[in-house]
Amino acid sequence: MLSLGARSATRSQILQGLGFNPQHTPEAAIHRGFQRLVHSINIPSQSLDVKMGSVLFVRKELRLQAKFLDDVKRLYESKVFPMDFSDAAAALERINGYVEKETRGKVVGLVQGLEPMVAMVLVNHIFFKGKWEKPFAPADTRNNFPFLVDKKTSVRVPMMHQVEQFAFGVDPELNCSLLQMGYKGDTTVLFMLPGQGKMRQLEQALSARRLQKWSHLLRKRWVEVFMPKFSISASYDLETILPKMGIRDAFGKNADFSGITKRGSLQVSKVAHKAVLDIDEEGTEAAAASATNLELRSKDRPAYPTITFDKPFLLQITHDATGSLLFLGKMQDPTKF
Repeated sequence: MLSLGARSATRSQILQGLGFNPQHTPEAAIHRGFQRLVHSINIPSQSLDVKMGSVLFVRKELRLQAKFLDDVKRLYESKVFPMDFSDAAAALERINGYVEKETRGKVVGLVQGLEPMVAMVLVNHIFFKGKWEKPFAPADTRNNFPFLVDKKTSVRVPMMHQVEQFAFGVDPELNCSLLQMGYKGDTTVLFMLPGQGKMRQLEQALSARRLQKWSHLLRKRWVEVFMPKFSISASYDLETILPKMGIRDAFGKNADFSGITKRGSLQVSKVAHKAVLDIDEEGTEAAAASATNLELRSKDRPAYPTITFDKPFLLQITHDATGSLLFLGKMQDPTKF
């Protein structure tokens, strides 16, 4: 979105930093692709709760280019607000209040502070809550189940439980187990459980090629699953991360955002991102799964693998309709939000 108003090296750095080559893919095609993606993800659904959006808060004295305003609204369903940054506390309250309202109270306190000379704040927010295709029965959740945070620390967590048919696999090369579960609404989550002491190895091995390999390893079969209930909330100040990806000029005196405003020099002051994710049994719908679970507990049930998420693990949520990664995260301690 920001690249729409960037020019010269500033624009090239943004596009290349995000992995695009404008010589191979026309810039207009890149933006049309994002337009379809944003629209697809934000389509209302009774079974899937996803809310993603971007907002640009710009110092009110700046006169914005009409084309930039039109493009961010048309292509990114974004809103642009003039802002009085002279009262930092009021500006902060307005920005955070807007995002909190847009995410139905889920994303709170997105921006933590504003510099005195701030001229523009770009905000991105995403919230996800899905309903399992095969929910857990609340009656089967075991409270005070031990979860090993590290070698020295163990915490007690509510551990959900079920026996069902899921895509399951083991990567012997990385010594990790893989479990893929479906959400209603064309979305799946892949849980990655490394062997003891193998988390760093797993993190370093993650790549598109590795994920492709795992897709061939996964096989649908009966699996006994122990999964903690948890919520993840993570915040990032991207002005420290994006320069490491090659997006440097946007944050300094060489910034060229003449596509946003012709008057005055403009540079990005703050880029804040916050993600919130909840995983639980999913309420009343979970009761429907208990009959199947009881049936599977008979003495003559077949042998099947057990996967217990009682130590740190990785997860990624994919929007299957677009093939887009919504979340990639690590659950280190389920007791901390």
